[in-house]
Formats: sequence, C-alpha cells, structure tokens
Amino acid sequence: MPGNRVTVATLGADIRALRKARGMTLMDLAEALNRSVGWLSQVERDKSHPAIADLGRMAKVLDVSVASFLQVGALPEEEGIIVRAGARRPIGSRTEGLTEGLLSPDLTDDFEVIHSTFAPHSHLPEPLTRPTQEVCYIISGEFEIALDGKRFNLKAGDSFRLRGQQFQWWNRSDTPCEIVWVISPPVY
Repeated sequence: MPGNRVTVATLGADIRALRKARGMTLMDLAEALNRSVGWLSQVERDKSHPAIADLGRMAKVLDVSVASFLQVGALPEEEGIIVRAGARRPIGSRTEGLTEGLLSPDLTDDFEVIHSTFAPHSHLPEPLTRPTQEVCYIISGEFEIALDGKRFNLKAGDSFRLRGQQFQWWNRSDTPCEIVWVISPPVY
C-alpha cells in the first residue's frame, strides 16, 4: 500500500511508542479499542493496517490527534529522515492556545523534538507532571514557567530543563511565543 498510503510509514512503531509512553500494555490498549491483542500486535508490527475508525479510537485513547498518524506530504525519499517546514505532523493540543508540531521524523527514537507555539495570553490551567526529561529553547516571545512552584520569566534565547518536576506555564504577552522542546521518552 506504499503508493496510496495516507498514514505515516512508522505508524506501528509510533502507536507502540505512544502506548508505552502512556504506561499501557498491549492488553490495555486492545481492551480500550475493543480489539484483540493479536490484532493490535500486528498493527504495531505493521503486519496489519487499521481502518480510519480504528485510528480515530486509538487517537482518542492515546490522547493525540488523528492527524498525528497521517502523512503530511513528505517525499518518499525523505520520509523518516527530513521534516520540511510545511510538512510537520501536528500533535494533539491538549491546551487551548497551544499548537504543536513534530520536528522529529517519527516517534521511534528515545526522544522527540516538538515545535510549540503559545498564543498570546494562553496558559496551562492546571500544573502537570510527566515522567520525562526535557530541554526547551525559547525561539521567540516571552514565557513564564513554574517548576515545582518556583516561577521563572524567560525570553528568546533562554532555555530550561525539566526532570519530572511539576510545571505550569503562561504566555502573558500580546505576542505568540515559540519554543522547541526535546523530550525523552516521547510522550506524543
């Protein structure tokens, strides 16, 4: 199906990475999808291809956008290697005012690189903790982050690190803020 494929070439590996990042077993995800473990195992090994309805259920259970499973125009010879600016895979935005795109070619590495744009006056309403290590670089704009309750104001050129701390963020300015996040293990 490569010539008419609409999903990413690494679909199975990406589903496996997302499942593991959510702390789910094959059985957990199969039960949530009302599918067999054997079917899901074949999907993760690219031996079977899920229907669009299955992708929709997977996206919901794994808390990502269906678009994160779809091709965005990569040239066949560049797929898995090059990510063009206009061909980034969108990542499901869990917070209003936050738009994210995958800079990594896929989710098969031990880390992922995300480009985030925070709309003016957007914020993360509730503090969040995730079992990751992250390094973030502010490309443009201003950003406020609270790490374990301690607040920091950052500007373009600044960077910060997270190591499983509780965090919350704000873009209090009138302009968007752009940040590149390197996250290990992948969470999207």
